[in-house]
This record gives sequence, C-alpha cells and structure tokens, in this order.
Amino acid sequence: TNKPGSDSQPRWSPDGKRLAFVSDRDGSSQIYVVSPTGGQPKKVSRLKVGPSNLTWSADGSSMAFSADVTFPEQQQDRFPTQAKAWDDLFYRHWNEWRTGVRSHVFLLNIRTGQSTDLTPFDSDYPTLALGGYQDIAFTPDSNAIAVVANLDENRAATTNNDIFLIPTKGGDPVNLTKANPANDNNPVFSPDRRWLAYRAQMRPGFEADRQHLMLMDWQNRQVRDLTGDWTLSVDEILWSPDSRFIYAHTEEEARTSLYRISIPDGTRERVVKNSFDQSPRLTPDGKTIVCLRENSRQPDEVYAVDLASGDARQLSHVNSQALAQLDMNPVEEFWFTGAKDARVHGLLLKPPAFDPGRKYPLVYLIHGGPQGAMQDDFHWRWNYQMFAAPGYVVATVNFHGSTGYGQEFTDSISGHWGDYPYEDLMKGLDYLEKQYPFIDSTRLAAAGASYGGYMIYWIGTQTKRFACLISHDGVFNPESMYGSTEELWFPEWEFGGPPWKSRETYRRWSPQNFSQNFSTPMLVVHSQLDFRVDVSQGYEAFTALRRQGVPARFLYFPDEGHWVTKPRNRRVWWTEMLGWLEKYLKTNGRRTE
Repeated sequence: TNKPGSDSQPRWSPDGKRLAFVSDRDGSSQIYVVSPTGGQPKKVSRLKVGPSNLTWSADGSSMAFSADVTFPEQQQDRFPTQAKAWDDLFYRHWNEWRTGVRSHVFLLNIRTGQSTDLTPFDSDYPTLALGGYQDIAFTPDSNAIAVVANLDENRAATTNNDIFLIPTKGGDPVNLTKANPANDNNPVFSPDRRWLAYRAQMRPGFEADRQHLMLMDWQNRQVRDLTGDWTLSVDEILWSPDSRFIYAHTEEEARTSLYRISIPDGTRERVVKNSFDQSPRLTPDGKTIVCLRENSRQPDEVYAVDLASGDARQLSHVNSQALAQLDMNPVEEFWFTGAKDARVHGLLLKPPAFDPGRKYPLVYLIHGGPQGAMQDDFHWRWNYQMFAAPGYVVATVNFHGSTGYGQEFTDSISGHWGDYPYEDLMKGLDYLEKQYPFIDSTRLAAAGASYGGYMIYWIGTQTKRFACLISHDGVFNPESMYGSTEELWFPEWEFGGPPWKSRETYRRWSPQNFSQNFSTPMLVVHSQLDFRVDVSQGYEAFTALRRQGVPARFLYFPDEGHWVTKPRNRRVWWTEMLGWLEKYLKTNGRRTE
C-alpha cells in the first residue's frame, strides 16, 4: 500500500489470496481488501466506528472485528463540555477514558459491506484487560465466534476472563470456561475441527500466573491441561496443519523458545531456541516457521526457520544499510547467586570502541512488570545500544519476580517488592564490580520504568552507591497508587488486598515511608495520561526530593501515557535522560556547575 494516511492491522485470508487491512485513506477508518499480486485495494466496509482486532471467518466470506460503541443512556457528549461522570470502577484504562463506552464485536459481510453488532450488551467484547487481537476466533464452520470477555460485576478487581461462544446469526453468548474462576483467553480452533485450544491461568486475581495450554474436545466439551507439569507460560498457540501438534511459543531466559507438543500424549520437544522471536506463523505445509526475529544489535527482520533442522534464513533486510554504519556490541550473559541462594541471570553490553584497559561508567537498567524480564531484544524505548553509545557499560538483572525462569521464581516477588529484587540487584552489582574491572564503581547510575521506577525510588532510600538515578512512571506511594490505578486486582494481589485490609504490607514496601533517606540526584519522568501509575506518584516523589534539597528534575509529558510513544516526545525523553547521565557520570558524580 502507498496511499496517504495510515494502513494497519494486515490479516491474510484463510486461502492466502487476499489481504485485509484498516486504512483511514478516505478520512475515516475502514476495512480494505487487496490481492497480494497487485491492484487497487477495495473498501469493503461502511463503518461509523473504528475497527480493530480483524479476524477472517474460516470460509473467507466475512470478518469479525471489535469497535468502541457509546451507550445512549451513558452518553456524555450531549453538551459541549469536557466534564465526565461515572458510577462505577474501570472508568479509564491505560491512557483512555472509558466512561459510557463499550467494546463490541461486529460481523462484516465482505460482499455486501453490511456489519452487525453481535454483542449488543453493556459489557466489553473482547475484554479490555489481559487480552488482545487473539481473543476473537471463528469456529471452523464459520457459524459462531469464540470471544473473550469478563462479565463479573466488579471488573476492576477480577481477572475472570472467560471464552464465550456467540452465533454469527445472533443470540446469547454461551460461557465455555465458566468452571475456571481465573483468566481464560486466546481461543484457537484446530484445522480438523475437533479441538479448541486456549490458555488458562488458575489463580483468580493474579495476572502473572502461569498460562497453561488447555485443550477442549469440541464434541463433548471435555477439557484437559497439556502443560500441567510445566513451569513456563505459553505465549502463542499454533496448530500444525494435520492437527496432531500444537506449537507453543514461550519466554525462556531472556529469549524465546518454540515447543512442539503432541496432542495424543502431551510430550514436548523444543524446536527453536536461543533467539528472540515474535509473531511466529506456520507455513501451510507445517515445515517452516516464519517470524520476526531481533536481538540487541538488530531490530525486527522477517526470518524463516526450518523446524526439522532449526536453520534460520533471513528474508528481509530492511535495516541492513543503516546497521552497517553503526558500531554495536552484542550482549553478554552472566549468572550469579542472588537472594534465597538462587541463580540469577543478567545481561551486559559494552560500549562502542570498547577498550578493556579503560574505566567506564555503568548504567544499570531495571525492568518493569514487575513480572517481566529484560531480553536480548532491540527495544524501541529502553534500548541498550542507546544507553551504551555515549561510552557507558550497560547491565541488567532479571531479579526475583522475572518471567522466563519458572513460575516459582515469578511468584516470589508478590508481597516482597523491596527485599528479594533489591537483594538481587545489589548482589548483581557486587558481582559486576568484581568480575569486570573496567567498571568504574564511582560512576554508577540506575534507571527503570513502572516497577523499575518503583525500584529506583526504593534504591534512593536504601543506598548511596549510585551517582544518579532515573525513575520513569514509578510507584512511589503504593497506598495512594491503589486509589488512582484502574486494574485493582494487581495491587490487591501484590500487597495482599486493598490498603484497608493490608496496610502494613503497603507501608512496609513504600519508598514514601523512607523518603527522608533521599540524597542521590534523581530525574523523575511521568506523563499525564498514565492511568496505570498516576502522574501524582511522580509529583509526590519530586516533592520529597526537592523539599529536602536533593538535586532533581521533573520531565512531564501532557500527551503520553505509561510509555512515551510519539517520535518527537521520544527525542525529548532520550535527550533529557542522556543529559542527566552525562551530568553525573562523566564527572564522577560531581555537579558540573
């Protein structure tokens, strides 16, 4: 496509002869279909709402999509005012207001352009939280749609997503997974029409619980767990063309793996490893995986991986010319003994033109989540190479609570935000200073976002070994954060309930309670549209810093959410962060003025 405007959400038809996508080339977002052999795209919709989550029917005659609709009785645009009113929780999510708005699933007839609302109810289909484009699937006969929704009364405090079956001719949804009070998601039907595979978490309220691979017999609705004895979470589900295997994409030790799981007996074999792949798809013959592959030195490129040999072939070279002009080192791995005598994994990156005889400042990056991990990837925001380019060694540690190291390791952070992870980070720093003599221990900086931003605040109250700190969208006061966040199940799980029932835990791990110990210069970054960790958390931290005379700077984005995504804002973000590091690391922590 090459027309003005934005083209997005490409989806191949089941027979591979058509490509559907969303475009606003004519002023409003509509669905278009184009042949891969050429020709002009054809507009196949006449929508008054913006479509997303495009999904083809198995017979290729229709598409399902989701779109936001406004309920007349909740409409608040009858008068020209920005005032909002609401009566219940979940009135905003991530970076958008949800007052009077619901997400519904529509059915589009490709031939006629007519669309029908299949879920005209006061609920979100698919669910807003813990879901995505993979939460809509047609049955193999194209007569019904499986879609994920949460119909609990208090959606802000529950992860009870279920998979509902909705006839394409209309009718009441049927709950296929009501026996599980936790999160069910990602329905995928087998090519032979016999099975429905999906993911399920078993602990209600825990968004980082292990994602089990479940298999439902479509004839009798009996369910079995294909990964009951596993310690890893399933990220994506791919059926083999003969329906004998499922390929499960997983996160594993700062990279990804692909496992082939036998349907008859559940045996597993790892067929792709030691790479960081995304969006894997099987070729029609089932012999090759096509995916996006990246690492710390290379952004996404398209690769084809032979499943028999594991050999990978790069199909695209979008960035090759630009990369050839850059000096970038690969990440190196290290392991050390952390909290609870556990083996903890870390990554280290040396700067360009590295000289082992020199001393270098260290930038210590701390991931968010907290149930997440730093990967061998080319991150568009927290990019290792960008931090290393000015002449810094970059290191990161996947502390207790990180994903990809087994569920027990992930579980360990809940109720322990400030002890096990902090101990891992300090022991990791001790290890780095001992093992890598080129690290200058007088010029250390740490930076992190979300939970990583929380840990920056915590570090600022616990140690003075860093020359400067950077906190992006961090939690400073867990008690006040509870009252301003949207997904309440998260703090209730992490701290053992709401503050009025678990106040001791909230206060035990609150940097605000120890803010009298602040002394390290800190850059605080926060955005107005961050509804996950409200901007007031940044204000509170900055006030505590400056009121005590600690050097600090506040970087504020009025038009960003939990992440800084707009190109011009990103440039400001990087300029401010690198400037802060330059000020304190290149001068051994002494101020330049």
